[in-house]
Amino acid sequence: MPGTERKYSKQREAILRMIRSTASHPSARWVYEHLRPVIPGLSLGTVYRNINLFLEEGSVVSIGIVEGEERFDGSVMPHPHCICTGCGAVLDLPGTLPLDYGIDLPRSEGPVHEGFQIDYQKTVFYGRCSRCINT
Repeated sequence: MPGTERKYSKQREAILRMIRSTASHPSARWVYEHLRPVIPGLSLGTVYRNINLFLEEGSVVSIGIVEGEERFDGSVMPHPHCICTGCGAVLDLPGTLPLDYGIDLPRSEGPVHEGFQIDYQKTVFYGRCSRCINT
């Protein structure tokens, strides 16, 4: 909740650090499996609850569902992603893309198109990674 100070939690800090420390765009289960050996009392429910808090406060973003699990990114700056339809890898697309959708959106508080204010844009490309292409 905005304006609500959360009590410090070693587990919460470790979960956020784990998400931000990998470029694999992990699922909650992946985070749990990697932290459980170092935090034996950690539960999968705790991981999910904390990830939901991070999503609410904007500390992480959801990439979407990939192979049945929601995947997360600790880099919250808007950037496009590539999802491999072969192995499920989620990759950041390097650099910037000059994407032009042919839409001239008027600006006010935020872009508005036909009565709809756009808060953010998510761009995801689907294809096969180099590993899957070469196998």
